[in-house]
Amino acid sequence: MAAVRRLSLSSSAAPLRRLLILRPFSSSSADDQRVLTVETSLPFIGHKIDPPSRSVDTTPNELLSFFRDMSMMRRMEIAADSLYKAKLIRGFCHLYDGQEAVAVGMEAAITKRDAIITAYRDHCIYLGRGGSLVESFTELMGRRSGCSRGKGGSMHFYKKDSGFYGGHGIVGAQVPLGCGVAFAQKYSKDENVTFAMYGDGAANQGQLFEALNISALWDLPVILVCENNHYGMGTAEWRAAKSPAYYKRGDYVPGLKVDGMDAFAVKQACKFAKDYALKNGPLILEMDTYRYHGHSMSDPGSTYRTRDEISGVRQERDPIERIRKLILSHELATAAELKDIEKVVRKEVDEAIAQAKETPMPDPSELFTNVYVKGFGVEAFGADRKEVKAFLP
Repeated sequence: MAAVRRLSLSSSAAPLRRLLILRPFSSSSADDQRVLTVETSLPFIGHKIDPPSRSVDTTPNELLSFFRDMSMMRRMEIAADSLYKAKLIRGFCHLYDGQEAVAVGMEAAITKRDAIITAYRDHCIYLGRGGSLVESFTELMGRRSGCSRGKGGSMHFYKKDSGFYGGHGIVGAQVPLGCGVAFAQKYSKDENVTFAMYGDGAANQGQLFEALNISALWDLPVILVCENNHYGMGTAEWRAAKSPAYYKRGDYVPGLKVDGMDAFAVKQACKFAKDYALKNGPLILEMDTYRYHGHSMSDPGSTYRTRDEISGVRQERDPIERIRKLILSHELATAAELKDIEKVVRKEVDEAIAQAKETPMPDPSELFTNVYVKGFGVEAFGADRKEVKAFLP
């Protein structure tokens, strides 16, 4: 990512740096909001559509916020890895480290009135939607005050009040649901869109094409986002797809290929996609990204790809390091100050974990709550719930 305008370090930038060390957002001085223009690391590639400009406007405040938010996401996922190995997180767990630019760049382009629905690699999307660290870790550990009341675990984070309709464990199943959310948005005429996210491993699902077809017929405001991290579980994309150019897969639906390791490319693409979808209907975005961990915690991630490949991506394309270089080149913070931000992030994550460990598990009596819509289905277990008690210890 090449900066095309430089800022000199001024005294008014220092309060911003101190503020961002303490909390994610934000200062409002004139210097903090001064417009910078950066250029995306790679050009966009369009299918049946003219791609957007590579020049993206930002501010010192946004740059520092990107750095802090992605550092928080990275630290949360590294901590989740340790908690899983310590058996404090059970079941399936899919980590997002390496892909943080997608979550952060997307949020910078839309509002919380827009909807997002994704697959099971969902922790950082939830955090980007405004979810708290404590609720993240309590959910990961299956505790009572988690974002899904401890019943969803790693794969089923949810935050309806911020338009996050969850992580979903069935491969590709969230795409038709996301198109349904977009149908509701169009019906309500609320001028919002839905981002339905899936991986390259889900890109061959028949339900995806069925949902895209009806969405195109009805001009629904939905953006299908393929997070192409190049390996569906342990299978390289070229072994699973005759045509791995996922942005072209819609044929009759326009598409855009985006460098998903560049937060500003993601921001520009998502802003462009929202404007397009509101006027014309569906669009496909292919985010070229990479996961550092294996597919899940049961996958070492090194049997089907080399360690040199992983380290090469870390060195050349890491999304956090790209932002760090931009901040340093604009002299918005020193290297030591950015290290201080990372130290505070680590402390916040540690404190959230400690609080989550003190949170009790759900009471066994809640086993069948939040399963059915109120008044539908629960009565099948009997008024006195004897049948429910038969399942409990």
